[in-house]
Amino acid sequence: MADRTQRIQSIIAKNVTEIIQFELKNPRIGFCTVSEVWVSSDFSYARVYVSFLGAKYPKQNLEELNKTRGYVRSSLAKKLDIRKTPEISFYLDETYEKANRLDEVLKKEQEDLDKILK
Repeated sequence: MADRTQRIQSIIAKNVTEIIQFELKNPRIGFCTVSEVWVSSDFSYARVYVSFLGAKYPKQNLEELNKTRGYVRSSLAKKLDIRKTPEISFYLDETYEKANRLDEVLKKEQEDLDKILK
């Protein structure tokens, strides 16, 4: 069962990426990447984690993307070969930003340590 779930998650991620890049015509969404998809055990809900590279206001981009959920789901239904197309919810993946903040803190601590040891 886990193999099927993982396979469905990867298929949904691939197709949603293609739908966002090639079918959506909303310029307010910007450059969006799908980083992860989580699907419920009965395939009725899907959480799609996205990130917006270079966006000043990623939460506004996410709101615009969430407005297109119906279109994305209907387009996904045409591409999937499963009985029930899941309800899609988009979530902001902040992993990249958190990693950058962590790197900045570590660099600052290393610089402070270097100053003390000199």
